[in-house]
Amino acid sequence: MGGIISFVVWLFSDPVPWRGQPHLYLHATGTLAVRKQSDGSTLNEKPGDSGGAKQETEFLSMREFCARTCSSFVEKHQPPWWLPNGHFQTIWCALGDFTTVDHVPYTRTLIRVPDGGTLGLDWTEPGDDTLSPDTPIVVVLHGLTGGSYEAYVRSILSRACASKSQGGLGYRGVVMNSRGCAGVKLTSPQMFSGGYTGDIKCTLLYLSSLYPNAPLLGVGFSLGAGVLTRYVGEEGENCRLTSACVLACPWDNVKNSDKLENRWINKAIYSKGLGGTLLDLFNRNAAELSSFPEPSAITPELPILLSLRNPDFKTVNAHLTSIVGGSFPPFPFPTVEAYYEWASADKWIPGIRIPFLAMNALDDPIVAEVPIQALGKNPWVATLLTKTGGHLGWFQGGGFLGRGGPPGKWFSQPVLEWLNATAEDFVNTRANGHRGKGRYEENGFVMEEDGRGIIGYKEIETGGHVEPIVPSGSAWAGL
Repeated sequence: MGGIISFVVWLFSDPVPWRGQPHLYLHATGTLAVRKQSDGSTLNEKPGDSGGAKQETEFLSMREFCARTCSSFVEKHQPPWWLPNGHFQTIWCALGDFTTVDHVPYTRTLIRVPDGGTLGLDWTEPGDDTLSPDTPIVVVLHGLTGGSYEAYVRSILSRACASKSQGGLGYRGVVMNSRGCAGVKLTSPQMFSGGYTGDIKCTLLYLSSLYPNAPLLGVGFSLGAGVLTRYVGEEGENCRLTSACVLACPWDNVKNSDKLENRWINKAIYSKGLGGTLLDLFNRNAAELSSFPEPSAITPELPILLSLRNPDFKTVNAHLTSIVGGSFPPFPFPTVEAYYEWASADKWIPGIRIPFLAMNALDDPIVAEVPIQALGKNPWVATLLTKTGGHLGWFQGGGFLGRGGPPGKWFSQPVLEWLNATAEDFVNTRANGHRGKGRYEENGFVMEEDGRGIIGYKEIETGGHVEPIVPSGSAWAGL
């Protein structure tokens, strides 16, 4: 009985002390170059809107930029009465049925990267050749073991990539499905992790080769948000992206682990849920991982992984992600704690040099802490914190338990406004946007020296139609 009472108290707990509108943390220093109309028209008007007015540039602070272009940043998140806090929102995100909303068909391109791994790039607007080569491209990184089928991914791309006549932005969209995820075959003894940026570098090299004049707009969710933050911080002035937006970024994996593993209900619900999800992904790829030539770092871990039953998240990370979640060095890590420290995204905040939006809910039961002070010191960063939303929930509207229509995603409108503003109004003054020392071909790969090593790609398959159907497995996939 005591355990049941504790569970009810935990589920209805509301630790956040304030209510109302989202909290915005915006720097007041003028950093962003934006388009200015000489006739005094508004920022969002384009040259054709005012009879071909001459374009000029002015510098705005992040505060001024968001005030002019992102009005929904101050709109309150109002969750349904039956999803009152982060626990309910997160659990519904895992268990709810969202297959009937935001349908997005894809066309898949498979690319091979230099270490032999394979990435699945799922494109929106299959077979549509009407978009110009300089159309902005929304580049999405999914959450843990997820893919392009995730409801939160579709909630953005269904609107960003709809035509302007249908009320969309008219952009292209592409989801980078990580190694072994969303039906992408594992072709090397390396999986993905929350800190390895080699794959997004290769993907952006491919995209910039395909569409050299198109702004690339990064959007990352959960684990993908951590990878995106690290990439942007690592690259600094040389980042290939025009802007980035991260939602439910984990920030400090050491503190997150402490929150998940040292509170018994969190461990029983979230840690076991995420551990099961990661183990499911391993089981789907176990035959491939077992077949790679010796020696392989994963070989001594295989018997342990195959014997696990209902493991917690830390245990699976100790025997899988921290071993083969990236290239050598630094993988394999001596301990899972060392991996968590290395993979934390918060240390890369000072290096960000592109417009960067961070969105978190303060009642997120998985993310332990949002580094508000560090985020607030960088004039390129806008931080949007909501009281409610959970981990990738942010549900509002809809009928009870989805009857009469599932609840929608509050974050869709702020993200769409941010994408539009940074693609259309922000002026990217960086000369090249990357540090590459020239591209060359080798063994069928397009290669480039990026300052930290060699990146590259080889297109191996394109044109396959993909329906966003969730694969069988743990309900917690994608968080």
